[in-house]
Amino acid sequence: MATAANSPTESRYRLDQVDADADLMVLNFGPQHPSTHGVFRIKLILDGEIVIRAIPYAGYLHRGVEKLLEKLTYAQGVPIVDKNDYVSPMSNEQALVMAFEKLLKVEVPRRARYLRLIFSELQRIASHLLWLGTFALDMGGALGGGSTVFMYCFRDREGILDLFEAVTGGRFHYNTHTIGGNRHDIPLGWDKRVLAYLDMLEPRIAECESMTTNNSIFVARTQGIGLIDKDLAQGLGLSGPLLRASGVDHDLRRDAPYHAYDEVPVRVMVEQAGDCQARALVRVREMRESIRLVREALAGLPEGGINSGKIIKMPQQFKAQSGQVYAAIETPRGELGTFVIAGGGDKGTAPYRLKIRAPSLHALSALPWILPGHTISDVVVVLGSLDPIMGEVDR
Repeated sequence: MATAANSPTESRYRLDQVDADADLMVLNFGPQHPSTHGVFRIKLILDGEIVIRAIPYAGYLHRGVEKLLEKLTYAQGVPIVDKNDYVSPMSNEQALVMAFEKLLKVEVPRRARYLRLIFSELQRIASHLLWLGTFALDMGGALGGGSTVFMYCFRDREGILDLFEAVTGGRFHYNTHTIGGNRHDIPLGWDKRVLAYLDMLEPRIAECESMTTNNSIFVARTQGIGLIDKDLAQGLGLSGPLLRASGVDHDLRRDAPYHAYDEVPVRVMVEQAGDCQARALVRVREMRESIRLVREALAGLPEGGINSGKIIKMPQQFKAQSGQVYAAIETPRGELGTFVIAGGGDKGTAPYRLKIRAPSLHALSALPWILPGHTISDVVVVLGSLDPIMGEVDR
């Protein structure tokens, strides 16, 4: 029978630890399994209940977003990326328009930078709430049937969707960020609605903690499971909560500030254990930090315009014949980057090449390293702790 290695980087495939006469079995975990999001498969080689080797297979979604963005103009491309990380659409828009603004040398007004920070942090809370609820659901019956935490988290997430709908008119796909700033300013009284929502949410986070991170069964299922050490995290290009849960103190909001993060500093949440529990703790603490950031940003929200550009009347309004840029932001899942090469079709009104650096793809690359040595029941927990969104994996 195989046993877990002392270090997750000790051996990628641990077949040498298996008895030569062992009766190994191949199990396809997904793609129809709900915990693999219906579009992801892991080929597991098992010795009884123990995973000996894990081979992930992506590509079931076939999005083609990057090629589509090369066929659309700079002005037309923004709504497309809402569907990449469909749990965090606001962040997708920001990452794309920041790259276009850098390429086109467009400045963003100070008020718009503050609004982007506020939207980004509210989106982070909404994303982490959805993750916590579905993570509990993946674990199943021991956590109040799993559905208890799920319903509580979705109830609280609805409040943020209500706030975004009040600004943009959309509930899920917003198309509010545009080249040069924002398309929508906040309506009268919106800031008071946000503060009231945050006052309601803060004690409810503690309520969710009592059912999850402070729950003895939750701790038993997550502590010491899915270890990612610092070297492995950096070697695989992990970022966001996954990297910080492995003891690496790195956050683009602080280390390469954008929006208004140079004026509203971020306190970075770091854990050392590198296991599923550490990743959960980082995300829960990030929700509290996001609440603080939104309050400070609303208190210091400057007056002025929200867009430095002209009203878009024609799709071909923006042109760039040469140059290449990379812009990245800290989404709820980590570093979401956009690499753009100018000089595309219709006299430079579209990118020549566009590449999206999606954090979820890097997260899934850790599975062959960390699943061997665990049981089948741990596979769901480890995968859930990585918080992948398949829309940005199969982009």
